[in-house]
Amino acid sequence: MSDHLVSSVDAKPRRNLLARYVSRFDDGALIRAAFVGVLIGSAAVLGMDLRELVDRNGGLWPKAAPQPFEQSVTVLPPVVDGGEARRQSADPRQFVTADREALRNAVRFTLEAGGILSVEGAIDPGASARFAAELEARGEYVSTVSFNSPGGSLDDAMAMARLVRERALATRIEDGALCASSCPLIFAGGVTREAGDRAAVGVHQFYAAEELANPAQAMADAQMITARISRHLAEMGVDPALWLHALDTPPRALYYLTPEQMKDYRLATGPLKLARN
Repeated sequence: MSDHLVSSVDAKPRRNLLARYVSRFDDGALIRAAFVGVLIGSAAVLGMDLRELVDRNGGLWPKAAPQPFEQSVTVLPPVVDGGEARRQSADPRQFVTADREALRNAVRFTLEAGGILSVEGAIDPGASARFAAELEARGEYVSTVSFNSPGGSLDDAMAMARLVRERALATRIEDGALCASSCPLIFAGGVTREAGDRAAVGVHQFYAAEELANPAQAMADAQMITARISRHLAEMGVDPALWLHALDTPPRALYYLTPEQMKDYRLATGPLKLARN
């Protein structure tokens, strides 16, 4: 009984102290304090969720994902090592006369005699927009597009091919010129397509500029790109089986097509005609 009385006496002063402390604040201050507490708690929860989301996405400002299968340009890669290559009549690289440094530079457009627009250099990102502007500026004077390029951006190459086809332009690859990697996809856009017997026309696999961490995603991207290219070739009237040579060829090599193969796959509609004036 005495212990109960002592406990009651001790608790009463503590309650009185708390009541006096709380009574120092008006009701508005208490409500504001409670509201601030709720905000702080909510902010803490949101902060933890945000941190988890940021970590999952690789940082607050993650690096843009690389465009899959846009190759870094290599001028005149070696012939692919294999039985198919050995059956080729000659290594066409020996006939290429273009300056290699010029081919490494971003693509340039030059209007030449006879309504020929020369496309020389690497197909860099943004090349298709510049190509469209060039065609718009030249108007109907351009009738043929001539290529000397080691390739480059796949998306830009396919966009350039569509522009060529929309304007019903012819395409050609001169003797001594190079058209490799994504360049043949632009060449395919011509309504007529001529290639010299001594032109170097090559294809190979496309790859991501940065290694993809997920092998399954890399495989899915590869299949998607192959499907896109196959549809593109079919739409341009080229046999998509041509791209099987690309799939068999590592990115650092090229499968150089013979004049007979270009004809059989309908990549070229005829031999190179009269030389330019």
